[in-house]
Amino acid sequence: MCNTADLRYVIKMFLSVFDIFKIGIGPSSSHTMGPMTAAARFLDDLRGGVDKIPGAGTLASVTATLHGSLAFTGKGHATDRAVLLGLCGLRPATLDPDEAERLFAEVHKSRQVAPPDLPVLAFDPNTDLVFDYGPPLEGHANGMVLRAFDTVGNPYHVETYYSVGGGFVMTEAELRAEREGTATSLHDEKQALNFPYPFGTAKEMLAMGTSSGMTIAQMKHANERQIHGDSLDGRIDAIWTAMEACIDRGLATEGILPGGLKVRRRAAGIHAKLQAERGRNLVQPHVANDWMSVYAMAVNEENAAGGKVVTSPTNGAAGVVPAVVRYYRDHCIGATDAGVRDILLVAAAIGGLIKHNASISGAEVGCQGEVGSASAMAAAGLCAALGGSNAQVENAAEIALEHHLGMTCDPAAGLVQVPCIERNALGAIKAVSAASLALRGDGTHFMPLDNCIQVMLETGRDMNLKYKETSTGGIAVNIPEC
Repeated sequence: MCNTADLRYVIKMFLSVFDIFKIGIGPSSSHTMGPMTAAARFLDDLRGGVDKIPGAGTLASVTATLHGSLAFTGKGHATDRAVLLGLCGLRPATLDPDEAERLFAEVHKSRQVAPPDLPVLAFDPNTDLVFDYGPPLEGHANGMVLRAFDTVGNPYHVETYYSVGGGFVMTEAELRAEREGTATSLHDEKQALNFPYPFGTAKEMLAMGTSSGMTIAQMKHANERQIHGDSLDGRIDAIWTAMEACIDRGLATEGILPGGLKVRRRAAGIHAKLQAERGRNLVQPHVANDWMSVYAMAVNEENAAGGKVVTSPTNGAAGVVPAVVRYYRDHCIGATDAGVRDILLVAAAIGGLIKHNASISGAEVGCQGEVGSASAMAAAGLCAALGGSNAQVENAAEIALEHHLGMTCDPAAGLVQVPCIERNALGAIKAVSAASLALRGDGTHFMPLDNCIQVMLETGRDMNLKYKETSTGGIAVNIPEC
């Protein structure tokens, strides 16, 4: 029987559809949302007196040190801003942009943060938020250390956090427990909440589907109901509503993206041309790719501008799944609201398998873990919505992931703009192509999805650090002279 703390960990490790698809802000789930969440968790510890250092006096100040990829590309991803706002008590899912702007200016002026239910704390963003460009911390490429001090400068509380991709955050102890196998086992997690279909691999997923006669979407739905009950469908619909709103904002907004690269938003212009061409007899058949691309680009331009997005499974890959869902709904024959839910449920199931057995972190395995994972998720979801069998769904995910293996994460200037925006567009196209190919077969194929996920993990481990979100290699260091 799990205690309350164990149960929280169980739910966390279950990877609900609402863990994979989290409403937040751009430009990065691991570099913006994760650090903000870590800072908010640190405040929770201070409020609860968790691990207060013996002998410490009255709480008076806080500092933050960013390591590894959080340091190297932190400026481009607004990590410093995210930490500051997190220490003010803001969280990604509920952040009010106007309030954030006010607090950001206020802290720079006062050199203090005033989080709810805590004393005013000294925090000078110019000196108390440090970018450490040395070697990354041992636990993960995205590491940060938050420290609190008393009135005379003695340590009050210290915690190390790792932003492990997709907005997920783990303390050093949590990460160690997971890697050493001392955390609640996967078997115990499944039994604790009595999930009816507790699959942890694609092989288990297919076997359970065969024995139960249920689709992947139906099994995932049944598992989710154990936590979310009758509110499940409404909450899934809300995720799609947020995704669609992001697409629409991107399609309606022009201008130059922030950050200094002077990248021009293109989605609005492309969309206008596509709308003008509708109904013409001379439109090329491959224009379908342009529709998928413009939907994905709209999302990732919004993300690059720091707008409201949904991790899918990360911010850097946030355009792929929404683009494929929009393509299904607006362009595919027989599309339904139930089909949209099936896409998101199946996509979350595949995303959970990838995260549990490999990684969705660009800083850990490169962009194969971000856009590659997103493409696999979208391919599986679309295949399911179009009537694919469980075997065809698994095949679609494998095709899409296999053809992203080895993809580096090398954002120019540490910004989620070049090559990230176009990369999402191509990820969406690959997803639809993979679903179509899988539907043309019977689901039988050479490389199982589980093996492909393992290959991605091994490739990421072998990948040079400069190609894993540090912006020290590849496209990031081959920017044309202006």
